[in-house]
Amino acid sequence: MFGLGWPEIVALVVIALLVFGPEKLPQAAAQAGKTLRSLRQMANNAKQDLQAGLGPEFANFDPTDLNPKNFVRKHLTGDLEDEWRSVTASVAGGAAVSSRAGTDLLDDFDELGYGELPPYDSEAT
Repeated sequence: MFGLGWPEIVALVVIALLVFGPEKLPQAAAQAGKTLRSLRQMANNAKQDLQAGLGPEFANFDPTDLNPKNFVRKHLTGDLEDEWRSVTASVAGGAAVSSRAGTDLLDDFDELGYGELPPYDSEAT
């Protein structure tokens, strides 16, 4: 939850008790919950209005695609991810896999059975 562990959560609760006091803390928590609920509802309404205003051409539009990280991942590395998925699917299916140069990508690939441990090289760094 937001990268917070139990010690941080306990510290926040203690600080809230000190700031609001035990008699006003439930009221403050209820008000924070109402505010969060209304913000979430406003965000959902804005998203629905945006999708309705764009029309049917953008029916599968996702606002998270506008994030620069997602845009780069989708448009620059999407082909690489698709290629890797096809390679791993063909290896898992037992098909012979080779790269564009004609060499084997995975030599002596053996699938591990359930509960089997992968080989371990104790001399590797």
